[in-house]
Amino acid sequence: MSVHKKIKKVTTHVLQAMKNRSEKITMLTAYDFSMARILDAANIDVLLVGDSASNVMAGHETTLPITLDQMIYHAQSVVRAIDRALVVVDLPFGSYQGNSKRALDSAIRIMKEAGAHAIKMEGGIEISESIKRILSAGVPVMGHLGLIPQSIYKFGTYTVRAKEDAEANKLIEDAKALEELGCFAIVLEKIPAKLAKQVTESVNIPTIGIGAGPDVDGQVLVTHDMLGITKDFKPRFLRRYLELFDQIKLATEQYISDIKSGNFPNDREQY
Repeated sequence: MSVHKKIKKVTTHVLQAMKNRSEKITMLTAYDFSMARILDAANIDVLLVGDSASNVMAGHETTLPITLDQMIYHAQSVVRAIDRALVVVDLPFGSYQGNSKRALDSAIRIMKEAGAHAIKMEGGIEISESIKRILSAGVPVMGHLGLIPQSIYKFGTYTVRAKEDAEANKLIEDAKALEELGCFAIVLEKIPAKLAKQVTESVNIPTIGIGAGPDVDGQVLVTHDMLGITKDFKPRFLRRYLELFDQIKLATEQYISDIKSGNFPNDREQY
């Protein structure tokens, strides 16, 4: 039997066992109780309380505005919903960069106040001090390399990263450094598939891709993109499994029509 099917509770060790047995890891974002409960019931392996909540839930252009308090609120909502999935929470912009004491305080707040299982941080060797300090407190850390949305104003674009040799070589070095520091997994975002395969083969910990091709150990998408709730975001790597924007809009229009025409509520829908 596969690791995925026999496990009642996903842990960082389970993810490692899945990589060791070449079983793919599944991951989606979640920001609220209702959606998290559905995804967990479907047996998703990992739920990421992503700082993408800044875009998806709050309508911001970037992930930068979301605060630590807001991330904790979203994480609390998700943790209440799950029985099986591993819940990983993004440390938001400004809560860990350049100050390892602040990084540790931020991670501890997420673990204590939300009951999360791990945190995720964007960056490589340059954030090693913060990673070390967090790991020393017993908090599991997932890394994130490639396109790192919190650095959008540094890069100036959301295009594919590490196409040039210098950046590709640094990414491989960063991945090895994250493993050596003690990270339990690494997200690889929007990098060439060939490079993602190379990174996956060069580290022993799981890699989870988003726009990084098929040769990683798992895949992650933003749930609202995957379900077609968002309409404008159409990157090449995104597969929409539903078109919920259109379906919810149609249902709402029917609801409005039924009220206007006096059809709702009918005789059976009153006391």
